[in-house]
Amino acid sequence: MSRSHPPTLTTLVRATLRLHGVLPRGATVLIAVSGGPDSMALLHVLAGLRRHAAYGLFAHGVDHGLREESGHELDVARDFAHSLDVPFERTRVRVAPGGNLQARARIARWNALREAAARAGASRIATGHHADDRAETFVMRLLRGAHACNLAVLPVREGDRIRPMIHARRSDIEAHVSRHTIPHALDPSNRDPRFLRTRVRYEILPVLERLGPRVVEHLCTIADELAAEPVEGVVATRGSATGAQAPRAARRDVAAGR
Repeated sequence: MSRSHPPTLTTLVRATLRLHGVLPRGATVLIAVSGGPDSMALLHVLAGLRRHAAYGLFAHGVDHGLREESGHELDVARDFAHSLDVPFERTRVRVAPGGNLQARARIARWNALREAAARAGASRIATGHHADDRAETFVMRLLRGAHACNLAVLPVREGDRIRPMIHARRSDIEAHVSRHTIPHALDPSNRDPRFLRTRVRYEILPVLERLGPRVVEHLCTIADELAAEPVEGVVATRGSATGAQAPRAARRDVAAGR
């Protein structure tokens, strides 16, 4: 029997974990939290699934010191993690002013997260990326002239990184946050037009979605196809082992109630 309503975020994440096998029973996962809606929703979902799925869970926040509000936002994340009985730690890193600030901050963040994961004995680091993030990254790479093998962006697993919400849309996350009254903060830099991602998110993708409402799904499918089948003469090293049919298979699992 077909569903009369879209699957919940919890259902999508459960299906993604089952389909891809990225979080085996007995594993320990560190969730990267910022206090934003995506990471807070992921924290809430994984905390709810951990007993049945039998994995250990830790949360960690990284304060880049780039905004005065970031410390308070991590306080909110800490309090929410504790309310879910999830251990929480934070690391403060220093990112010097200058060019390519976002890229350098991202490197510092991942160094801090991997150090925290090692201390916690975590073999996986989960981030709150979702399908809209994936489509944005695809378009950004395309605009910058990336080779086809570099368009296989944000797979569900990439080394120690896992993305349990990669088959969910931003609207799924917003609905989950609203439904469960999850505390969160909004980073004003996400609307700063100086950053290419902001312009792709608020200018380019809305136009594409008006022309083709399923464009985000299509871009994610192309990313999976590129990950599954190496471009001629190029060895693709990114992507999940399940290949191009993964997003559709996840949706089928959800629709079937598995």
